[in-house]
This record gives sequence, structure tokens and C-alpha cells, in this order.
Amino acid sequence: MEYGFIKVAAAIPAVRIGDVQYNTEQIERLVTEAEEIGVEIVVFPELSLTSYTCQDLFRQYSLLEAVDVAITHLLHFTQQKDIIVIVGAPLMVGNLLLNCAIVVQQGQLLGVVPKSYLPNYNEFYEKRWFTSAQALRPTTISLAGIAVKVSAQPKIFETAQGVKFGIEICEDVWAPTPPSNHLALAGADIIFNLSATDELVGKHAYLKSLLAQQSARTISGYVYSSCGFGESTQDVVYSGNALIYENGTLLDEGKRFTFSPQLVTAQIDIDRIRYDRCNNTTFATAQFNEGYETENIACCPLQNFKPFRLERIFSSSPFVPTGIGKGEACEEILNIQSMGLAKRLYHIKAKKVVIGISGGLDSTLALLVCVRTFDKLKLSRHGIIGVTMPGFGTSDHTYQNAIHLMRALGVTLREISIAASVMQHFKDIGHDSAVHDVVYENSQARERTQILMDISNQVGGIVVGTGDLSELALGWATYNGDQMSMYGVNTSVPKTLVQCLVKHEALQATNEISGLLNDIIETPISPELTPTDTEGHILQRTEDLVGPYELHDFFLYYALRFGFSPAKIFLMAEHTFAGYYTGNVLKRWLKSFYYRFFTQQFKRSCMPDGPKVGYISLSPRGDWRMPSDAMVELWLQACEAL
Repeated sequence: MEYGFIKVAAAIPAVRIGDVQYNTEQIERLVTEAEEIGVEIVVFPELSLTSYTCQDLFRQYSLLEAVDVAITHLLHFTQQKDIIVIVGAPLMVGNLLLNCAIVVQQGQLLGVVPKSYLPNYNEFYEKRWFTSAQALRPTTISLAGIAVKVSAQPKIFETAQGVKFGIEICEDVWAPTPPSNHLALAGADIIFNLSATDELVGKHAYLKSLLAQQSARTISGYVYSSCGFGESTQDVVYSGNALIYENGTLLDEGKRFTFSPQLVTAQIDIDRIRYDRCNNTTFATAQFNEGYETENIACCPLQNFKPFRLERIFSSSPFVPTGIGKGEACEEILNIQSMGLAKRLYHIKAKKVVIGISGGLDSTLALLVCVRTFDKLKLSRHGIIGVTMPGFGTSDHTYQNAIHLMRALGVTLREISIAASVMQHFKDIGHDSAVHDVVYENSQARERTQILMDISNQVGGIVVGTGDLSELALGWATYNGDQMSMYGVNTSVPKTLVQCLVKHEALQATNEISGLLNDIIETPISPELTPTDTEGHILQRTEDLVGPYELHDFFLYYALRFGFSPAKIFLMAEHTFAGYYTGNVLKRWLKSFYYRFFTQQFKRSCMPDGPKVGYISLSPRGDWRMPSDAMVELWLQACEAL
């Protein structure tokens, strides 16, 4: 394991019913394949050494003796393998026949885990042959000439790198209280399930839902391997299910109804799992109340393991919804924003809002949210006072878009130039207007905020803020300027998501409004606080100054959502943006992100109210509480070491 990633596999070998030697050979073939591609733990289906469908043959001593020989062979085979192997087999323990998982590594027998819940309904009748682990008293047996303890006590296996895993078998996960509940609470990061699930109409979808929920509920990785072609089809069919989950998210799955053996692999992020468990106080409380004691088993250190290579695929826009549910997700976000604003207006009995409209993305989204809100409340859109305030850097392009959009949406339009008042302000404080410094820029932002606040007093409304999550993270806002409002509808919407939401609205709008929205999306992002060129083109481009928003949103998501280190985020960014940004460029903007994030906390410490729409918010009253004078050196040093 490196950078918190451990590579696991769900293997589905070819089987012959009762042909233990053949089945062992097929298992060993997939073990070799898995080890060659860097898999650290591989799990095989339930009763994979014999096949699941042996029925009364399980009572034959010849079959059970062959299993013992097979385990001996498997131990010898794995002596030079850097991989943990989990296989299924029937074992005699005293007078009981148990359905077991056997864990093998580097020629050592690490442990035996018996199945707890035996299905004995409908097409299943396992109790005809097997006994539940719950009826077992702790005992020691000889397996492959090795003394091994077998008991119903939950077992936690731990790799040399500190990854903990537990095992349950098929029906165990279908039980009202699966063993994996206790295993996860006892510290298991990953659950491996050896299974034999037959196919019925609709069952596969239910199975996937069950495993996703169990993985999410236990905040764990869940690796599921179920037998396939070669099992008896006398009454039921086994299609082969290989499924790997991480905290409810499906990482990879195999193909069902195939004749070929399968090896489905994925890299599970242990750091991510542990962060979520640490962050989830409910999980911690459940751990405190857990009364089960576990047997802890140490795995062998790896010998000559393969060099690490990141194989996971990460979205370059982790905040942006994708797939067939994208439209529904956008609607949900917009509804959260509008409902938040509606509640505020209803509470203070206000029927008017004031909003600064620049012709840029953020103010456009905020305006669209205001329109949705007023329509929901059945208020006249004339109560939305959109104010455009051209200044020294306002381009004709954004100015025209602002004017046309407000007219098309039917809101009240006011135009107030700030040029004269800001020039008077420069005169009052003795600032040279030819010097385009921070005073030159911030004076304009604060003048605009003053105008909006005063108009809100005039009309008895509130100022709706337009600043987004990305700007708050980077501090790309003027303190007591555009940083301030009476309610900020975009405060937890990052820039990449702002673009997505405006695009979503464009798809549903009239041709006129859609054209305006698409043009706004294509316009370079800029605060427009310094003059344009002689042809009226925007010179001050935000992403040239603070860096690409797609990178900063990527950094922000993984730094705050999971607490990842700069080294891990850099590794993921290199992998995700390969071919788009060089390592040096990524390092530059990653350093910039951390520096700005730490030094600009004071702006977030007094940010206005606003609705949380996703997993990340920077509200000092909600998700993020950070001292304004926290030191950034530790993170910058980590960036320098990249």
C-alpha cells in the first residue's frame, strides 16, 4: 500500500464440481495473474476449492481429504508469492462440517473463518450439510498438517502496512445484523465476501443495492466474489458476480454470464475510509457501544512487491454531477438554493431583493436563483432589483449581457455608474487613479457593495450575494466588498459547478435567454477592475492571476472532503490531468492554493449566511472552523518536497 491505496481483487475461477485438484489449479492460475499485476489481497468464491454445488458429496471423506491436500499445495504454492489469498472450503471441525474461508499468505495459514448464517429456505438448504459458526466452541484442528484455531469469534487480519480486513460468507451479508457490522466497528477497513449467489430476475440489482448500502453503512471497502460458470445448473444458475465497493461507491464489477475466468481489481483508498470514519461521530459512537471482542491476526510483511502505480480514475471536476442523473442533481442544487432564499425572505417578510449584475457567471447564477425563488413564492419579478454598476474595467460585452439578461428575465433594472464616486473617493484619500493597485481595485468593489446595501434600505429588501465557494476558498473577494451581503446563495457552489448550473438553465430556457447564458459561460472570468484594451477586450483574467479553477476545485475537494496530504493530491492531479498540465504547473498552483486558503481565512470567518448544497462548505458556523492566524508552512513544505 502506498499513498493510502491498496489493490484488491475479486476472482472467479473456472470450476468443476467435486474436482478439487482442477479447482486448485484454476485458483493458483488466477493468484499468479493477480500477483503479477500488484494485487495485495485476492478473494475467491464460497467453497471455491470444491465448488458450491456438491450437495451430498460434502459428506464424502474423499472430498474432505482432497481439500486438505489442496490447502497443503496452496500453502506451498504461495511461499514465493507476495499476495494474501482467501479461498472457500468445507472443513470438518470435530463432528461439525463448516463452510469456511481460509486465509493464506507466503506459505502460512493465517486463519479460518466459518460461515455464521446458513440459508435454508426456497432453493437453499445448506443446513442439510453444514453447521453455523454460532454452534461452534473454540477448538484447534489440524489443517494441512498445521494446528489452527477455529472459532466463531470475529477475526481481524492486519497487513504489515496496517490495513485491517475481515471476512464474511455469502448469506452473512443478507442477515439483519451482518458480521461485517461488528468487523467494521472493530476496525476492519475492508470486508471480503466469499459467495455463491444464484441468479433470479431482479436479484442482481437488489444485490448491488445491498452491498452498496452495507459498504456505506460500515464506511468500508467491500469486495464480493461469487461463483460462476462450472457450477451445477440442475435447478439454479450462477452467473459470477465480482463487485468492489468503497463507502457505497462501486469501483469495478465483472461480467456476468461469461464462460471465462475473471479477475476484477481496484485500488481501495484506505485514507478516504478512515477520514470518513473519523469525521462521522455516529460511527465513533457505535464503536464505543460495540461489545464484540475480536481475534487479531497479523499478516506477513511483503517481500519484493511491485512498484506502485495509481490505477484509480478520478473526475477532473469532482463537484460536478455526471451521467444520466446530472439534470436531476442540478435541479436539486437549484432548489436548495432557492428554498434557502425563500425561507429568509419569508422570515423577514421581505418582497424585494437587490443583486449586483455584472454579466459574469456568479451574478448570473444568483439572478437565476432569485427568479426561481420569486416564482415559487408567487412574487412579482419586479421585486428583484438588478443593479449593473459599470466601472473602469467593465467591458461592453459583459455590460450588454447584463442588461439584456435582466430585461429578458423581467426583473427591475437599475444602472449606476461608479466611476465618478470612486474618482471622488480617490481624491478624498489621496490616491493616484493612474496607479492600478489593490486600492484601485478594492475601492470599486466596496463602492458597489455600498450602493447595493443602500438600495436595499431604500426598497426594504436584502442584498443577495453572488460570490462562490471557489472564490471564498482562494480569498478572491474584497473584504467588506463583494465578500459581504445579507444572504449568499452561491456560498457553497464552486466555480466549476456554477458553470454547470448555468448551462443546465440554458438548456431549459427560451432561445433568447439560452443564447445569453451560453455567451456568459464562454466569457473569460474576470472581476473587471482594471481597464480593457483599446478594443474593449478584457485584460484582467482571473485564472491567469490565481490559476485554473478546475485545478483549484480539484485541490479543494480532496483537501477538505478527505483531508488528503499535498503529496497525495499532487499524485492524483498528475494522474487526472496528464496531458493537460505539467507537474511543475500543478505544483505551482497547488502551492498557491494552500497559501491563499490559509491566508484568506479571515474573510470566511465573517461570511454571510448561505445554503449548503454539497459535502463541502466553508461556513464558520457549519463545516469549516479554522483560526484566521493558522500557519501554512507545513503544507507549503510538503508542496516543496514534491
